[in-house]
Amino acid sequence: MKLVAIVGTNAEKSYNRDLLQYMKQHFSENVTMQIAEIDQIPLFKECNATVELPASVKTLADQIQVADGVIIGVPEYDHAVPAALKSVIEWLSYRVHPFVGKPLMIVGTSLGIQGTSRAQDELRLILNAPGVGATVLPGNEFMLSFAPKAFNEQGSLVDPHTVNFLERCFANFTQLVKSQINGPALTVKWQGNYDVIVLGFGGAGASAARFAADNGAHVLVVEAAPYGREGGNTRYSAQHVVMGDSLTDLTDYYHALNAPFAMPEKTLQAYLSGMHQMPEYFKQYLGIPAVSWKHDIKPGDAVAIKKTMAEYPELKGSQTVDFALVHKRDKDAGLWKLLRQKVLDRADQIDVWLDSRAQSLIQDPGTGIVRGVQIKRQGQLCNVHAKNGVVLAMGGFENNPELVQTYLHSQRLTPLGTLFNRGDGIKMAQAVGAKMWHMTNYESHGILPGLTFKEADNERGRQLEWPKLKQGSILVIADDGTRYFPEDAPHRHGHIKMHGSWLIPMKNQHPYLVFDQTQYDEFKQELAQKGQLPYPEFMQKLVSAASLAQLAEKLAVPTAKLESTVASFNQFKRLGQDYEFGRDSASMRCFDDGPYYAIAVANDVLNTQGGPERNEAAQILDINNNPIPHLFGAGELGGIVANCYQGGGNLAECLIFGKLAGENAAAAKDDADDVRANDVNGINDIVAIEQTTKIDLGTDQYLGSSNSGLGGKVVVRVTYRHHQLEKVEVMQHHESEDVGLIAVDQLPKAMVAANSTDVDAISGASASSRAIKEAVKDALKQVK
Repeated sequence: MKLVAIVGTNAEKSYNRDLLQYMKQHFSENVTMQIAEIDQIPLFKECNATVELPASVKTLADQIQVADGVIIGVPEYDHAVPAALKSVIEWLSYRVHPFVGKPLMIVGTSLGIQGTSRAQDELRLILNAPGVGATVLPGNEFMLSFAPKAFNEQGSLVDPHTVNFLERCFANFTQLVKSQINGPALTVKWQGNYDVIVLGFGGAGASAARFAADNGAHVLVVEAAPYGREGGNTRYSAQHVVMGDSLTDLTDYYHALNAPFAMPEKTLQAYLSGMHQMPEYFKQYLGIPAVSWKHDIKPGDAVAIKKTMAEYPELKGSQTVDFALVHKRDKDAGLWKLLRQKVLDRADQIDVWLDSRAQSLIQDPGTGIVRGVQIKRQGQLCNVHAKNGVVLAMGGFENNPELVQTYLHSQRLTPLGTLFNRGDGIKMAQAVGAKMWHMTNYESHGILPGLTFKEADNERGRQLEWPKLKQGSILVIADDGTRYFPEDAPHRHGHIKMHGSWLIPMKNQHPYLVFDQTQYDEFKQELAQKGQLPYPEFMQKLVSAASLAQLAEKLAVPTAKLESTVASFNQFKRLGQDYEFGRDSASMRCFDDGPYYAIAVANDVLNTQGGPERNEAAQILDINNNPIPHLFGAGELGGIVANCYQGGGNLAECLIFGKLAGENAAAAKDDADDVRANDVNGINDIVAIEQTTKIDLGTDQYLGSSNSGLGGKVVVRVTYRHHQLEKVEVMQHHESEDVGLIAVDQLPKAMVAANSTDVDAISGASASSRAIKEAVKDALKQVK
């Protein structure tokens, strides 16, 4: 803050000058103060408009113009302001008007007890006059009596009460100056206060909260999902964290992945440096050695040996790509459970709110500083203050139809991950002026490139490998009954190579898988042999018809187009080459004479990448590329991927930028404000739920548990008597709401029927099945 202090007299000796010099020194840590003299300014004389103002007047006017505020030290002569000061103000309200709207403080000294009350009153009237128009600090009348005795030899005020009063007056003045600079002050009724608020409890949010706590912060984590469904997309991911032993090669590879799009090099290097140091990260911060897929996985391990870890092995630098795993297993939420536990281990510093949805960021209208968050919890809105920072780690917008339509040009994309990424972070960041990037970029997977089986609204899609969906007399049709991509195409997170670019196949409103009776018989045989299909609802969802024409009518596609599509498919098989899309003819079989079948499929989304842009310190940027004060970001919300995606990259980003965001949000800020509010502090939903869950045991009943599921602990109550497994009840679990719940429902029944834990896993729910069986085995160990 820059201030000009005007000595309101042209006298050679002035105690007002001494007072202003003292103030300049005393308040030097907070403001820069320039002392301005008026002894060189001539007596005011109205002159012709063509005559230039005196140089001394112009100099003082310029000083006032660039200052944030003005202080005038005024003596009192004959019950009035000195003539010299009145003359100066006349100069500064004649042809130039630097005082207009300028915050101004009046102080004054006198030789006796009377002070400068009359002079200050008169000066206030003058400064309020048209053409002057200063904004004078009301009240706060500092008048120093007996000035010759008020200072010591060093020029400091000697009376502590006088100093305290001056400090209070000056604090009020600086607040006035700030309000003029920044606009109206923020007025919020706070219900809680933390050092850092983290929005989102997935991999990024858990990492940010943990590192903020490790840097001394008291942290609140806010998650929209209810208990048992927290974890964002991290819990549903394959748990692969990309890394590489050569930073140079990683840089080449990621430049090639992003091409032809530009990426801020400092932000990219923050990401790649963290990726390069991932083994040290695992050891130092996760407390385990990183399992290298490239070097540590051997034949017989639960994960397969890969020829290359790089998703785009043809690109320069790809040879360095590797994956870090937390153990020799994947797709079991192993990383998520570890990150979740790191937060629970710090329950004395981190509170977690579940089933609570952030509504908006609370931003100071003048400074732009993000001061807190408004949160809806249990039907009530509460304002929670964040002293040093807010971290947006809320995931993407794949479950927000409006944003999907706007940015991804689709009516709906079936989510393969969490159902709670609803784009809240996008809207909140936009409202505080954040710059968006990568909004049209997203990843996919599914049963075929970019496709999964169609599900009802608010249900997750399935991601599974089922070879029969792309081998035989089976094809995919678009809205017009024609094929639009090779069904056997190898895909990279849903992208297939089309005309030289890797793209997700064209989105359609109602695509279908279509096949014949021979293919149907093979599905039926698979069901008979294995007792279940990879997609259990498959047979129930089929549409059938005796002819292609009748099937076309049921699917609402042009009959001629569907008949022509099947005829061309058969012709390509007979010729030994798919001339339309290049599908391997060995994977094709001519359609028979029917009946024919179809099942609805849908365009899917694994995750979106778009959101607010962040820099190398995880600070979220505004539209002018300046950091928004106290606002940070991590994870898929504003992900770094600009074009092609390397598997494991989002999890790496959660860990790397989660750490940066947490550390930088926790750092003390010079512009932090102190708030006293703790009505909602001290709530931790996870701790409360797990501490209050009491499971009663009857005769011949035993508790068992396992940590092998997709979230927290799986707890079962087993009734076992007379060497018979009579009942298995899953009392607590965190399994996914689709196939995980099927395992929770069906597997206990299967074990009771077999009187054994040695039963088949539920298809697509291997981790959940393993956890339930392990928990039952744990309970049975207690049987005497």
